[in-house]
Formats: sequence, structure tokens, C-alpha cells
Amino acid sequence: MAKKKRGAGQTALVTGASAGIGIDLAECFAKDGYDLVLAARTAPALEEVAQRLASTYGVKATAIAVDLGAIGGGAKLAAEIAARGITIDVLVNNAGFGHAGAFAAEPAEPQLGMIDLNVRALTELTHIYWKDMLARGRGGVLNVASTAAFQPGPMMAVYYASKAFVLSFSEALWEEARGTGVKVSCLCPGPTASKFRERAGTGRTRLGKSSKVMASAPVARMAYTAFRNNTRVVVTGATNKATIAAARMLPRGQVLKIVRGMMEPA
Repeated sequence: MAKKKRGAGQTALVTGASAGIGIDLAECFAKDGYDLVLAARTAPALEEVAQRLASTYGVKATAIAVDLGAIGGGAKLAAEIAARGITIDVLVNNAGFGHAGAFAAEPAEPQLGMIDLNVRALTELTHIYWKDMLARGRGGVLNVASTAAFQPGPMMAVYYASKAFVLSFSEALWEEARGTGVKVSCLCPGPTASKFRERAGTGRTRLGKSSKVMASAPVARMAYTAFRNNTRVVVTGATNKATIAAARMLPRGQVLKIVRGMMEPA
């Protein structure tokens, strides 16, 4: 008799699931038997991912195109999921974007957009599903932050601040869920192969030109293992861990100067 997979009978909602880490996170859950709801703005790419994962792993995969950056986008997605009779057991908040540049030099729209998607939509979706997770005593939330979460980021101020929120929020929920059976993990990757760098413009910075870029698949596998073990925070890569440790030891003013230098155009 085949061994029952860990996620059998459960469904994971993965946002930002049409590219990069989002696809690989969805694959990790599918491989372990979870049915999927995949959300992103781009319908054709999303449908392709859903069909491939459903065929490969024998799970149900539902693609729903939605702009989570729009006000009420999270509630709209949740309503569509409910209308299809799907119960969400695990929420993977992966959708997000960055925008490099001095705060005064950049338009307001992308700055506010980062808050709307990286912070508001993540909070909205988590609030929608959190109470039911606690009531069932299973499932959980996997949030994707960044190594940017551990210090302020001059020349990318709003993005760094948004990821600091994600990290702080995740750790607080981890403690609130202690002993309930509900898991919470926060993934903090460094530079990772994805469309993020292209959209954010970080490839033009000193950091972007000098950093080693990790493939998205191993990053996703580390995140999934951390979630499965209810590990509060996972930082990918020895270099990223060492950098964070050093930043904690240095005076804050010095950290700010170093980060600014790395985020300026090369």
C-alpha cells in the first residue's frame, strides 16, 4: 500500500505563483500531496503552471488570475476560492515586488504599490484564513520576506521596510500559534533567480552586480522544509546568514552607510 502523502486532503494557496520562487514553492507542496490554488496576475502563465503540476503530481490545481495589489484584491481572491467550494489549509504569501531608487527621485505609485502588495494584501489574506486554521488546529502560513528585512535599506527604503514588516508579523504569529498545531514560517532569501531583479531594477546596483544569485528551486525547498518543521525564520545561504550576523553587530549608522553604498548604481 502506498504511503499517504503529508498534504493529502489539504489545499495550499500560493500567491505570485506564475514565476520564480512561487512556482517552485507550489511544486514543493504538490509533490507532498497538497492540492493547489495558484494566484497571480498573469492568467496564461498561471494556467500552464497549474496544468503541469496537476499532471505531474496527480493533485488538483486551480489557477485564479487576480491583482492582489489592488485594494480588496485579497478578499476578491478569497471569495472566488469560496465560490468554488475550496477550503484553504495553508497560505503561502509569496506575491511581492521591489523598486530600487532614492525615495525622493521615484514616483509615489510604486512605493505605495509595494505597501499594498507586500504588506496589505499579505495581511488581508492571512487574516481571512487565520481563524479557521486555528479552529482546525492544522495548516499554517508561509510568508516570503527577504534578507532586506533585517536592516533599513537606503535607496530602496520602502521595499526593505515592507519586508521588515513581513518578518516581524510572521514571528509574532508564530508565537500566537504556539501549541495550536498551526505552523508559521518566514522565508528570507537573498538574491534569487527570478523576475524580481528585472522589475525592481536591482541588477543595476552594486549589490546586484556583486552578489551570488541562488537558483529558486533550492530556495523553495529550504522554505518548504522550514514550514514543515515549523521553523520560525529561514535565511538561505551561508553568505546571507553571515551578512545578517555582521549587520547585527555593527553600529546602526555604519550599517546604513554600507547598505546605501551597495544599493547605489554601480
